[in-house]
Amino acid sequence: MTDPVSDRTQASETNAASPELEWRDGDMPYSTAFGDHFYCQTDGRLECGHVFLAGNGLPARWQQARNFLIGELGFGTGLNFCETWRQWRQQATSGSELHFMSFELYPMRAEEIDRALSHWPEIDSERQALVAAWPSDPQGMVSLRLDAHTRLTVACGPALDGVRNAQPGFDAWYLDGFAPSRNADMWSPELMQELYGKTAANGTFATYAAAGFVRRNLQAAGFVVERRQGFAGKREMLCGVKPA
Repeated sequence: MTDPVSDRTQASETNAASPELEWRDGDMPYSTAFGDHFYCQTDGRLECGHVFLAGNGLPARWQQARNFLIGELGFGTGLNFCETWRQWRQQATSGSELHFMSFELYPMRAEEIDRALSHWPEIDSERQALVAAWPSDPQGMVSLRLDAHTRLTVACGPALDGVRNAQPGFDAWYLDGFAPSRNADMWSPELMQELYGKTAANGTFATYAAAGFVRRNLQAAGFVVERRQGFAGKREMLCGVKPA
């Protein structure tokens, strides 16, 4: 499997300015640019486990993988990464390596990530390590070696450009942009086609989204799409696989 980028900390490419960020109900981040919360108001960490990990058959698939590459649309606070890293460290096979690559138009500052993730003591060690390594001015390609078996890459900029420039070989995708009704570009046919082309055979995706146009765009790209029970009373979510 080919890694999509080399170990570069930052490139010279300039990302878009951060959008207005509000804090609601204490430490709940809310984007005024997209008019949406960054994660489920019930419990974003548990939502990550239900939607993105279980939806992609993780952590069970890690037992058969020497290396595993996860792609994510929308890094946000880093919550999905930290929860995935926590479970990876507990359950991956010895000597295996995780590369988590996320695509984010508006990277948050370290202190914002720290404030948002401090809500969950379960990921304290992962939060502290991420915040300590996070650059003061994230832009271009941020690549962090967080331990001997875990690498994080965040491509700052439009997701379509980032995915298009990535090397193929993704084993799983977390599709976690803001709501499709508020951020349609993150769910466009063009982006879903690029994403499909970068996915390994039998690679998977999972998303909390269940909008009809999202399902149709994923199917048109080539994924076999399945509806599943959503998280915390949400009726549906979508999962899928790229046929071999």
